[in-house]
Amino acid sequence: MGFDGFEGEDHGGLTRSACSRLTNVHPEGTELKNQRQLTVLSAEEMAETAAAMNIDSGLDPCWVGANVVLSGIPSLTILPPGTRLRFPDGGTFVVDMENGPCKYPGFIIDRHHPDQGKTYPIAAYGKRGFTAFVEREGVANLGDQVEVFYPQQERHPILQTL
Repeated sequence: MGFDGFEGEDHGGLTRSACSRLTNVHPEGTELKNQRQLTVLSAEEMAETAAAMNIDSGLDPCWVGANVVLSGIPSLTILPPGTRLRFPDGGTFVVDMENGPCKYPGFIIDRHHPDQGKTYPIAAYGKRGFTAFVEREGVANLGDQVEVFYPQQERHPILQTL
């Protein structure tokens, strides 16, 4: 993984255009530093999503836009922004934010499981992983153990009231 993400991936690159998820901050199309280079999902959360959709064979990570699938990290989707995940050779990526459910994977799911795709956004709510960016270049191999480094920060007082 390079500083621009994984080579050839749709969301790779050093910059990206602001999407509809950021229109409250930037006009759509504004060029931004790309912090959505990677989409990281949990094998366990994907299995829960497939079960909620009554898909016994599971969901292929490619159908839902995953670049990386990890297992063994409880509640992976809600890791706090700023959490770092380091691979054995030192390659590290940083959590940007939760990846909200999207209707587009549903179209791909429908090709394999007709009429199930429309259930994806609800079934995947809170379980669609997170987006991340590469902080340190390195190699990510299938089966690698990753170290998780949580940000050392208290919750902001305004968040205590929500």
